[in-house]
Amino acid sequence: RIREHIADKTKLPILIFPEGTCINNTSVMMFKKGSFEVGGTIHPVAIKYDPRFGDAFWNSTKYSMMTYVFNMMTSWAIVCNVWYLPPMVKEEEEDAVHFANRVKAVIAAQGGMSVLPWDGGLKRKKVKESFKEEQQKKYCQIV
Repeated sequence: RIREHIADKTKLPILIFPEGTCINNTSVMMFKKGSFEVGGTIHPVAIKYDPRFGDAFWNSTKYSMMTYVFNMMTSWAIVCNVWYLPPMVKEEEEDAVHFANRVKAVIAAQGGMSVLPWDGGLKRKKVKESFKEEQQKKYCQIV
């Protein structure tokens, strides 16, 4: 459906949040590759909230939705910086994952955030034992 939409030049661009979740404003997590597989031009946008007046981050494991809405409505202000970055296209030899990682790195650099190689599922689930073991093996090889 995305391919059909971008092929029709009379339609407006689609707004996609490829992380699929929101975290605590310090990092950019792994992007879902689907929106980078369809071709077309990506117009990256970096968004970083300024927590001085109110924190827009909702830790759903800690606060209910009602508590979050109350905190948002009673905060002094919700301020964020938004940077519209130059358009990017997938290079010929580049696959969707590498393209997504390249876009993610540009967004993170602009927002002064770190790049994380994992997705948002880790904020609600435990890390798989196989993933831990893989990282332990890599660490052992370094040491």
